[in-house]
Amino acid sequence: MVEQRTPTDADIDRVFHALADATRRDIVRRTLVAEQSVSALAAGYAMSFAAVSKHIGVLVEARLVTKRAEGRERLVRADPAAIARVQQLLRSYEDLWRGRIDRLDALLAEAPDASASGIHPPTTTEN
Repeated sequence: MVEQRTPTDADIDRVFHALADATRRDIVRRTLVAEQSVSALAAGYAMSFAAVSKHIGVLVEARLVTKRAEGRERLVRADPAAIARVQQLLRSYEDLWRGRIDRLDALLAEAPDASASGIHPPTTTEN
C-alpha cells in the first residue's frame, strides 16, 4: 500500500520550479505518452545532451518523472500519479480562490447602492 503524504512547501516549490520551464513541461508531456531514453529526448531539442540531462534531473528531484537504467540507456517516464497530485494541488488553490470570490460577490450584493448613499467618485477639474 502506497502512503499518501501531504506535500511540504519544499515539495511544492520543486514542482512549480520544475514546471516553470517550457522544456521541462515538454519532457513531461513526451514521457507521459511513452517512456523515452535521455538520448531520444535530447535529440528533440536545440541544446546539449548535458542541458537536457539537467532538465531531467530537476524533474526527477520534483518527482514528476522517474529515470531508470536499462543496459547503457537511461529511460525516463513521467509519473501519472505525480501529475494527478499536482492537478489536485492546483484544484485546491482554485477552490480557495473561488470561495473568496464568492464571498466577495456576496458582500458586494449586500452593499447598498453607492449612488443611493450619496457616495460619488471624485471628479477632476481642468485648469
